Amino acid sequence: MLGAMERQRSELGEFLRTRRARLRPEDLGLPDYGGRRRVPGLRREELAQLAGVSAGYYTRLEQGQSSNASEAVLDAIARVLRLDETEHAHLRSLARLRTGTPRRPRPERLRPAVRVMLDAFGDTPAVVMGCRYDVLAWNRAAHALLAGHLPFEAPEQPGGRPNIARLVFLDPHTRELYADWRTKARDTVADVRMAAVRRPHDAVLTGLIGELTVHSPEFAALWAAHPVQDCAVRFTREFRHPLVGAMTLNNEIMELSNDEGQRMAVFTASPGTPSAAALRLLAGLAGEDEPELTPRR
Repeated sequence: MLGAMERQRSELGEFLRTRRARLRPEDLGLPDYGGRRRVPGLRREELAQLAGVSAGYYTRLEQGQSSNASEAVLDAIARVLRLDETEHAHLRSLARLRTGTPRRPRPERLRPAVRVMLDAFGDTPAVVMGCRYDVLAWNRAAHALLAGHLPFEAPEQPGGRPNIARLVFLDPHTRELYADWRTKARDTVADVRMAAVRRPHDAVLTGLIGELTVHSPEFAALWAAHPVQDCAVRFTREFRHPLVGAMTLNNEIMELSNDEGQRMAVFTASPGTPSAAALRLLAGLAGEDEPELTPRR
């Protein structure tokens, strides 16, 4: 099994290859001499020429044999590959190899003040997610929205915390919940990619990625495509809830600055819309003493 440094070097090469593959020489003003290419996209030597570095140097960088690329070189490569801001930052992170020993981190804990804030949202769904995508806590409304088929107390049970990434790819209820599941799946993989670079020695996160790669062909295919994106950039989601039907909800994700890697997701509906009415109905069901969170006939 690859160590953290070897894995990061491999991911740097994969990332650069996927970005080269999506470009055509003519897109960058290079002559097209006709004939078929063995691989799609831009060749290494073409990229090197446009970035102003030698072909040998770029090849070593893509193969993970160079760990001292300057900011100027990385910026030039990003410019040629037409990377967006998030991809550019990801390239820089991958190029900065960090040594260390994989370790099993301590379980994450929810600060009491965050719990108070979560409960203060009332009928507005709110959930706190840890740096490895475990649900640390949710209010009744978020539980009813996202996982009414699971026990409400699940995040409080040792070893029983639901995991958002695992639910997206391995849970049939969650697959049906998102109207555009493919977009949700891609966004999830893109966000996990960024987390893996930030935490290369996190044995729990590495184990989650391995589990999903083995048990979900969709995750494995998306992981190989190397998408990179912070999940906070998509502000609305379409839901098909089994109790209240279709909803378009605003999805705001906020970093908890005092808790490394923890984030809070809050779901709202625009006032006066059918989605707002559906969300109120769902909140009412969630507030019942014994909520029935299975579809009513």
